[in-house]
Amino acid sequence: MEAEWRDKKLYPLLGILLLSILLYLNFGNTNLISFPISRQPRLDFVSANSTHFIIVNGGGAAENQSAAYVNGWNSYWLMQESVWGGPSRSRVSKMLQRGAQMGLTVCRTWAFSDGNGPNALQISPGVFNERVFRGLDYVIVEARKHGIRLVLSLVNNLNNFGGKAQYVRWAQEAGINVSSSSDSFFSHPMIKDYYKAYVKAILSRKNSLSGVKYSDEPAIFAWELMNEPRCESSSSAPILQAWITEMAAFVKSLDQKHLVTVGLEGFYGLNTTKGPEVNPGEWAASLGSDFVQNSAIENIDFASVHAYPDSWIPHADLEEKTRYLSQWVDSHISDGDQVLKKPILFTEVGSLVYVNNQSIADKDILLKTMYDKIYESAKKRQAGAGALIWQLLVEGVEEYGDRFSFIAWDKPSTYKLILRQSCRLQSIFPKSSQNRKLSKDPCSGQLP
Repeated sequence: MEAEWRDKKLYPLLGILLLSILLYLNFGNTNLISFPISRQPRLDFVSANSTHFIIVNGGGAAENQSAAYVNGWNSYWLMQESVWGGPSRSRVSKMLQRGAQMGLTVCRTWAFSDGNGPNALQISPGVFNERVFRGLDYVIVEARKHGIRLVLSLVNNLNNFGGKAQYVRWAQEAGINVSSSSDSFFSHPMIKDYYKAYVKAILSRKNSLSGVKYSDEPAIFAWELMNEPRCESSSSAPILQAWITEMAAFVKSLDQKHLVTVGLEGFYGLNTTKGPEVNPGEWAASLGSDFVQNSAIENIDFASVHAYPDSWIPHADLEEKTRYLSQWVDSHISDGDQVLKKPILFTEVGSLVYVNNQSIADKDILLKTMYDKIYESAKKRQAGAGALIWQLLVEGVEEYGDRFSFIAWDKPSTYKLILRQSCRLQSIFPKSSQNRKLSKDPCSGQLP
């Protein structure tokens, strides 16, 4: 009887248990087994005080507050790569670990993927793929483990990963009489409700690994309303302004702990006097966005700016690109100090990567120009609050790369430039860096 019982009951039960564990570890898509994390490293929330980011270390007393200037990076692919578990998640962990080893403290990544693709987070309005959500859970837990804070972007202006065009298609498929123009994303009440429902689902999500709601998670640096919002026509500019106002207030109604930014490229609008002299071309003022007007909205805590001199003025030589980038940065920092009274974070800083040494040198010159401007701003306590390089990869995720992506440790000169920027910012504001508490200090022995 004992042998028969083992054959018929015990072994099948063990087999089911083993299969459940394997499914969890490889796909993260089973509710049979869960391994919650009981303890996580402590991180403090980041807030904004006029033109500075502020970290309150362990309490609200003024003496515990320290200004924070950011050196960070973009890896938009973290959630996508985390979906399948196993080796894929190890690459996500490696990217966050290597970022911390360069003294980087903030990573910007996508918290969206809309449509019917195999790795879509939002399959249809308000319907989510739990397996993909658990991938995002993992990204957040690993970021906190390595002392990294995340800027999470909530939708794409572009068609990649669905974007605003997918929201418009959903409305059309539901039989709603909506214009085929993607600008209707910003104006149609039903589409705005779709977006709000998505935002609510993200902010109210309880992390399956840590048990912490996203709205209570200090490893989240900020919510970004949209990646690079643009309109097809400049006549939609008031609609975009109204959309930002409405959505920023909605996010704040759900979450008072985190910062909110727009996700702008930083172009000046048609009615801005400095636009023609600072924008990279006349085309930049015709996209419906306006850096000053959009960023001045009450519930926007800091202004976001991008910088792509290689793309925006492609026929210019290196000297002209460097001069343009310098003016671009100065103009926005000045706006932060004198007009907006808010921090300015350059959330995408990209330059082309080629294989020949001269092009690597060009990239380093442009990056150094940006870094020097941020460093000078930090020394003077000005509004230029940091820069996030676009974008970093690790071995095995080259499929996510573009003309601006690279593996930092494969480019020694660029790697040293990134680390040096981290260390000299840390030398000014040592209390604002919590990496020292979490791992070996990457700046130990480094000259600022």
